[in-house]
Amino acid sequence: MTTSVALRFERVSKKGEHKDLRLHIGAHHHTCDSYYLAIDESPTALRHLGASLARLLEQWIEQVDELRDAGGIAYLPYDFSDQCTAWLRVSSTDGRTADVQAGWSLVEAWGIEPSNYRATAPEIKDFDPIASAHIECSLDELVRCLSANRDALAATGP
Repeated sequence: MTTSVALRFERVSKKGEHKDLRLHIGAHHHTCDSYYLAIDESPTALRHLGASLARLLEQWIEQVDELRDAGGIAYLPYDFSDQCTAWLRVSSTDGRTADVQAGWSLVEAWGIEPSNYRATAPEIKDFDPIASAHIECSLDELVRCLSANRDALAATGP
């Protein structure tokens, strides 16, 4: 996947186990796992990990697209854990540029359906940023990056 935006979410193992995913944002790397994607029982859940990850990134793209023109803030989850969740906060003041910051929330993953997380995203009121996990880019570049990332994840298969 080629992109000028320093953001990538990838599978580091095909086994669908703990520590099988990694987020790269700028120089920061965060290892997480696909467990909550595998146990998602919502009607929109998919049964193959590559497809589930692609669905997650499709939701990210939808939210980022909604920031065009008017701006605003979107929260995009990437790590689902029992005690907390990790999110990308995408902020745009002008509807053209994006400030992307990784961080944590005490919202627990067991209350979130990864295949339809947008119902939970508005509950993120306690976002705690990770200082070294931050990039800036245009919203257009971010959507292109996420689209390529989505396609790469879909191609990883089950």
